[in-house]
Amino acid sequence: MEMNMEKPKHIISLATSAVLVSVDVNVWSATKQDRGISAEVTSAKKADSNAGRFVKNLLADDPTHKKLSNYRQTVYNWVKRSTYRWNNSQDLLPVAMLTKFKAEYHEHEKNFASLLDEFLDKYPNIISDMAFKQGDMFDREEYPSVDQVRGKFGIKLYVAEVPTNDFRCNIAQDLADDLKSHYESQAQEIVSSVMADATHRLVDYMQRIHHCCGVDEVDSSGEVKTKKRKIYDTTLQQAKEQCEVLKSFNLTNNNELAEASASLEKLLADVSVDDLRDSDAVRHHVQTGIGDILSKFSPLTV
Repeated sequence: MEMNMEKPKHIISLATSAVLVSVDVNVWSATKQDRGISAEVTSAKKADSNAGRFVKNLLADDPTHKKLSNYRQTVYNWVKRSTYRWNNSQDLLPVAMLTKFKAEYHEHEKNFASLLDEFLDKYPNIISDMAFKQGDMFDREEYPSVDQVRGKFGIKLYVAEVPTNDFRCNIAQDLADDLKSHYESQAQEIVSSVMADATHRLVDYMQRIHHCCGVDEVDSSGEVKTKKRKIYDTTLQQAKEQCEVLKSFNLTNNNELAEASASLEKLLADVSVDDLRDSDAVRHHVQTGIGDILSKFSPLTV
């Protein structure tokens, strides 16, 4: 029997409001197991040959290579901040943020290429240094050519549509019902997780701005003074971006979330970080407004 399985509504919403992205960053580890030294050590310690192994660091923590390794984590942290968890290999990116995400990716791509060129320019000299640093362990054959090393590094962005799960299967009715129930449940779990994350981010931005608009009391020689807290442009900008995203990314049609986001957007519409730094009146207005939003918004059920 041919069955047309109804698509879960949330998957349809996700498919039109988001895409799946992944960014792969490849970095040569520059390590190599030395079986000869491993055998020497285990033998000297009267241990089984499989009891340990010796791994050589071919570059001995060269700083230019370390920059590349650290930058890989920088890229992964950026992806995590910009997206929502989907599965182990892909993340969910609201369509509203796609243009900005791709522009930022190209900047990371340029930075990675610059760090790679810096490392490759230095690579021949690094090998010469290793001949001294590694002593009798040094083996020139373990070092690939510059072109081969370049091929071991890379950064790549992949963008894909969210699958709509339009299942058409020649299966029995009971199996069709079981599968439909499974995927609807799975879709609901994903949506709930994504919206919980989106809500947490909005609340976090509000709480951070609310805190920064306040003052600290400083006791100086018995005299109490007030000191303005630092306000960062990135926090204000991220809050505005999150409000923009939620216009088309409120997947559960949560009215409280929509109202909180709209109220925050209106409150911050004409406010710049310079306004908050220079004007006590603006700081007070924003702090009071956000406090009012939070009092009505929390606790929130997604």
